[in-house]
Amino acid sequence: MLTALSYFFWVAVALGILVFVHELGHFLFARLFGMRVDAFSLGFPPNIIAKQVGQTEYRLGVIPLGGYVKIAGMIDESMEMPYEMRPVLDADGQPKLDKKGRPLYEEVLDADGKPILVEASEPESDEYRAKPVWQRILVITGGVIFNVIFAWMVYTGLNLAYGERTTPPENLPFEIVPGSFASEMGLETGDRAYAINGTPLQRIEDLTPMVLADENLRLSVIRGQDTVVVNGLERGLTRFSIAQREAEAAGNPPDLRNIIGIDVMLPALVTSISPGSAAEEAGLQPGDRIVAADSERVTSWQDFTEAVNSSGGEPLALRVERETGTVEVDVTPRESGDGYLVGVGSDPTMYGARVADLGFGESMSLGVDQTASMIGTYFGFVGKIVTGRESFRQNVGGPIMIAKQAKEAADMGGTQFWGLVATLSIALAVFNILPIPVLDGGHLVFLVYEGIVRREPSLRFRIAVQKVGMVAILALMVFVIFNDTLRIFG
Repeated sequence: MLTALSYFFWVAVALGILVFVHELGHFLFARLFGMRVDAFSLGFPPNIIAKQVGQTEYRLGVIPLGGYVKIAGMIDESMEMPYEMRPVLDADGQPKLDKKGRPLYEEVLDADGKPILVEASEPESDEYRAKPVWQRILVITGGVIFNVIFAWMVYTGLNLAYGERTTPPENLPFEIVPGSFASEMGLETGDRAYAINGTPLQRIEDLTPMVLADENLRLSVIRGQDTVVVNGLERGLTRFSIAQREAEAAGNPPDLRNIIGIDVMLPALVTSISPGSAAEEAGLQPGDRIVAADSERVTSWQDFTEAVNSSGGEPLALRVERETGTVEVDVTPRESGDGYLVGVGSDPTMYGARVADLGFGESMSLGVDQTASMIGTYFGFVGKIVTGRESFRQNVGGPIMIAKQAKEAADMGGTQFWGLVATLSIALAVFNILPIPVLDGGHLVFLVYEGIVRREPSLRFRIAVQKVGMVAILALMVFVIFNDTLRIFG
């Protein structure tokens, strides 16, 4: 129960932030252009809180899976035809109010006693439909704009707080797992990354699983004296998603090594010794380079870690290179948790890793690059899904998957959590701008049409299309929740 509550808490936090930012964009643009906003809701009913402030009722719903801003005169996602409304007046000609102090409205009837459709009446000056097309376009896209700006602000803040880590790729040769995805691509142990799609690679940190899973990837590597180009995986994103879940099910961290079969060979160079540790007792020294363990060659920290963990606590005969020459050292690993330790540490600066402190301007500029790159990645992803180059079922997640990722990111610390929030903010922006009825992109299509032909599509047509879009979105939501359940618990 506590675990379930923690997942619910983090998905509520993540989605609450993103939905608030999105709806705030719609709200502020509407108010900027003098439109009346009847309601601003974070979450869906039943409402926990509902308070009238001026013309707007602010609501907090119990279901944290979305939100909405109700703008006067706008055709929203309700299933009802919108009719002209007027205030209900008392005997003195004053507007009647409900129990919450809000004006009561009634439908306006024509000469035959039938309600008059909104499009057949003149709009009030503070209604959405009374404003020029360009203002309505900004209101409709306001949520997407704010989600993108918010992601940029988060990236900027992270860059300012933590700087930019840069590790020269030429200092870190690859270690490739035989039979893995990386091996299938044509990579070999000892390869050093050189360029991605013809652009020289400045940082090993840019070589992410998403990059390697791109079928359009052309990765240039230095192999001995030659430069070799390998291609990305066909349907790589789908295969990556499947392998990620398999790794998690097996209890392995979903990193490059376990998923794609690639790791960087960090040299087994000792830079620190823990006081009182097995390493100190054995006589290991800072600056030692471990090259063998029990006659087995050690080329990286990964090799040494595996040798220590597989020792079972028995003494290891190490061959060590130091300034005075090669020495033999016997060390007895000590049990620690599920494995064994000897008490040695490594300093990333020894193989060229640097963390550069960034000023505000540099952080903003890098944030722009990160935001633009993520937007391009998501649009590319959508294109692959639409064209069938990647599996929709294997790659699309819903609220349950978001809850899982948010909880895992929060457990790893604020940097990971806010990085995920920024990524989800861009995903929300890209999804909402798609030309699907009900979504912001669907409304935008109608506005662009109106701007070109100088008249709106008929109200009945818009309502019919909205209904189709609503059914499609609800069906999608049911599918992704069911799919998430199978992927995580099935």
